[in-house]
Amino acid sequence: MSEKILRMMCPNLTCRKVLSVPEVARGKTVRCKQCGTNIRVPQPKGTEDPQSANN
Repeated sequence: MSEKILRMMCPNLTCRKVLSVPEVARGKTVRCKQCGTNIRVPQPKGTEDPQSANN
């Protein structure tokens, strides 16, 4: 059973490391191992964030 991996770049302009994140982390916060920046893993396109629906 293979787990899908997302690749995303750290938004910290001084880091820009490419992160490999498991797909189950969507909607959660992960930390860049290189610089320590907290990064929110985006939801798949077409899904609404439940917190924004309440506003």
